[in-house]
Amino acid sequence: MSDNRMKYTIDANMQFPLVEIALEAGESAYIQPGSMVYHTPSVTLNTKLNGRGAGLGKLLGAVGRSMVSGESMFLTRAVSNADGGVLALAPSAPGQVIALELGDKQYRLNDGAFLALDGSAQYRMERQSVGRAFFGGQGGLFVMTTEGQGTLLANAFGSIKKIELNNQEMTIDNAHVVAWSKELNYDIHLENGFFQSIGTGEGVVNTFRGTGVVYVQSLNLQTFASQLQGYIVTSSN
Repeated sequence: MSDNRMKYTIDANMQFPLVEIALEAGESAYIQPGSMVYHTPSVTLNTKLNGRGAGLGKLLGAVGRSMVSGESMFLTRAVSNADGGVLALAPSAPGQVIALELGDKQYRLNDGAFLALDGSAQYRMERQSVGRAFFGGQGGLFVMTTEGQGTLLANAFGSIKKIELNNQEMTIDNAHVVAWSKELNYDIHLENGFFQSIGTGEGVVNTFRGTGVVYVQSLNLQTFASQLQGYIVTSSN
């Protein structure tokens, strides 16, 4: 009988690995739109509006969530109608993939960190303070928070490092944050005030307090994008 828990493999021999998810009959997983690389014939991908309710209300809800949280209007659900189904995924940015087991531990995710979630787990968009929404990259007015039992696959730009806090405090550049324990308090702010941040080049940071873990990525997508600007040829028209 299907237990609907994700069975996956991450090829450690690949610098930028693919993730293969095994699905038995009736098992499902929610995946990042556009992340599918290949799948067997038994696996079907279904896209639906990321909202609750039905009809126009569901459409407006999905549009509203997309506008205020940066979350996609759509969800992609992979379902297998037979045993032995295989689905391969790859992140949109080159980097490492980690698996986080949900149950006693739950997590919050930064934008772009979500890759896949098995069908027995869920997530919700949790409202943030206006200050966090203004400074942070964690979903604008809302932040993705997991719940239930299952497996979450998160991806990063570059390598991932796990930082463990035991009733401690740590300040991390906001663009390097991937995911963190739900129990941690967090405060998104400028490192040294507006003018000092401009002078030092250190901008928005996230200070975590309490006991839990924070996963950080070694590369900064915003910095990388700015480095590429000088090599991009634009039309003079």
